[in-house]
Amino acid sequence: MGFYSLFGIVLNETFKAAFMKNTPIASIMTKDVVCVSPDQKIIDIKHIYEKKDFHHHIPVIEAGNLVGIISLVDFMYQIQGASLDDSEAVYTKLSAGDIMTSNPVTLGPESTIEEAAKILASGRYRALPIVENKAVAGIVTTADIIRYLMRQE
Repeated sequence: MGFYSLFGIVLNETFKAAFMKNTPIASIMTKDVVCVSPDQKIIDIKHIYEKKDFHHHIPVIEAGNLVGIISLVDFMYQIQGASLDDSEAVYTKLSAGDIMTSNPVTLGPESTIEEAAKILASGRYRALPIVENKAVAGIVTTADIIRYLMRQE
């Protein structure tokens, strides 16, 4: 690889890093977020997950404030091998509050893409609710970050 090719790669990576540091997460987050309440039965969550092209994380809100999040993994773990038949007892026995992760890590809409990328890169999370005044303003996932980086090429 020649000097100019290598310099171009370094310059491109530097540009991406600088752009991520200054770009607000609000520019790439999903804004129309489907949320559930803690008392909703998981049959509702099942129906949300059955929709095509739905991201795998559902914020849980109470009185307009974020109180938890449910991942597809959380959901699958709790249904313990139940079939997809809506009449399975587990779907009406458990509620969102029973299976959610309380007090999820969040960012504000003014946070940068770099901040989100660092949290997601830790491997502990796959999605971050974006919260403004305790209300869900959006959600950003690892896939959103990857799509953003691919557009920068």
